[in-house]
Amino acid sequence: MPILDLSPGDQTVTVSGDVGLVEVYAALPPGLFPPFPRVELPGGVGGLVSRGGFGQTFFFGAEVLGVTFRSPSGRVVRAGGRTVKNVQGYDLTRPFVGSFGALGEALEVTLRLRPGLNVRHVAAPGSLATLGDVSARFAWQDGGEVHLMHFGHAREVDCALSVLPAAREVTEALDLRPRFPDGLGVGEGADLRDRRFGWVNSGAAPPMPALFGKLATAL
Repeated sequence: MPILDLSPGDQTVTVSGDVGLVEVYAALPPGLFPPFPRVELPGGVGGLVSRGGFGQTFFFGAEVLGVTFRSPSGRVVRAGGRTVKNVQGYDLTRPFVGSFGALGEALEVTLRLRPGLNVRHVAAPGSLATLGDVSARFAWQDGGEVHLMHFGHAREVDCALSVLPAAREVTEALDLRPRFPDGLGVGEGADLRDRRFGWVNSGAAPPMPALFGKLATAL
């Protein structure tokens, strides 16, 4: 089962860290969307959270409500959850998001879901650098082609995607895993890139601040 706990009323879902991104899409009820595009990437949801997301044009950390992870020492740490009330101690959810494995491996992840009546994914020749700011929820570049994906009301969706005139509709989920047999890492000269990084076939991570290294050692 890809879904460990689904609460449409609270608009949250908890999944195992190894579940695929497209599996999450398939398991959700119509009209609710996770904070990632319908693209399959190495490492499933856990890998996505460890890398700080992919393609989003919003603050991804706010969409991750909780993480249960195994630290490098083997300790299982439960951080955050569906609700945050009377929290004591340190919130390790935000530091885990985008930690590139330094804090450990995600076992379970709780995500915020967003509602939308319509969804479209389009692609057209171009580059993110020349496209400028976009209002689409997701934007990435694959070679010489820009991809935009947005969900919401029909008029809002059409407006967000109108910056790519004469774009083709992408109706199938994209499986990018075969292009990254050694994992999805950060590097220059990448064909696949979003607003944050160029993504290459490797496990390469951006440099870790010294203070963050101390946190990883303490866990």
